[in-house]
Amino acid sequence: MTTTSDSPLAVDFCGLDFNTPLVLLSGCVGFGEEYTRVDGFSNRDVGAICLKGTTGEPRLGNQPHRIYETPDGMLNAIGLQNPGVDKVVREILPGLDFSETRFIANVSGSTIEEYEEVTRRFDDSPIDAIEINISCPNVKEGGVAFGNDPAMSARVVEACRKLTDKPLITKLSPNQTDIAANARGCIEAGTDAFAVINTLMGMAIDIESRTPIIGNNQGGLSGPAIKPVALLKVHQVYQVCRDHDIPIIGQGGITSSEDAIEFLIAGASAVGIGTALFYDPLICAKINRGIADYLQRHDFASVRQLTGTLSLNSPGKPACCP
Repeated sequence: MTTTSDSPLAVDFCGLDFNTPLVLLSGCVGFGEEYTRVDGFSNRDVGAICLKGTTGEPRLGNQPHRIYETPDGMLNAIGLQNPGVDKVVREILPGLDFSETRFIANVSGSTIEEYEEVTRRFDDSPIDAIEINISCPNVKEGGVAFGNDPAMSARVVEACRKLTDKPLITKLSPNQTDIAANARGCIEAGTDAFAVINTLMGMAIDIESRTPIIGNNQGGLSGPAIKPVALLKVHQVYQVCRDHDIPIIGQGGITSSEDAIEFLIAGASAVGIGTALFYDPLICAKINRGIADYLQRHDFASVRQLTGTLSLNSPGKPACCP
């Protein structure tokens, strides 16, 4: 891929050259080729595209409704609908233009063995990096999500690490007690980077039928509503990552250049764009322009110099106090 490394927006992410710090998030752009149909969009506007979550075998996904708009975001419970890793590698990847941007596979599974199988198949492919979705339920442990248990998270990372030399990005869930402790375990297990955060769990209710609107009863909440939570989690994970040179893709409710800049200041090296794409498919070019303008106004030669520049206030009362 040809990049302009001297561009102020260029990012080195795990040794990969990103055109810009923007990453299109998994589940929001299908397998990449769908988004190229949007008139006016260019893959060169983004540093990387994260493909839809992929499992070992094809999955039809959950029963409807699977998406529901909330006042400040979106609930989704798609259920990892995908054609299976074999079809993705054999039929979809050959149709992607790797000269324009980077492509990241998203590995999902119900067992460690399935994570291993999917990682092995993507390792033997032109994919640039592999994101591990550890928010999936572990069917061998009563459905507890891998990502909500630090020990299970580390086991998944360790298993995938043994099967690939490609950069591994672990997607951390906010639905856990101590995200920083989980990050430490994943670093020890061999992750190269993090995506922070995955969706928060939420519900919507039809008051006439008194039943959940989402067919799966609950779904992942994304969009502006989760941005304050995501910012805090990025800041917390950055405290663990900064001494290990582990980069973070900060994500959760980014809808403007100001949002993206906040995540970079909090500790992210790149920022993920997801729900915003559904109502403004051309938002990436606007965010890029806003970041570039900010860098110029504040005398930053590169977006890389902005990462982790947050200056904290003096501690006051505990957060639980009014």
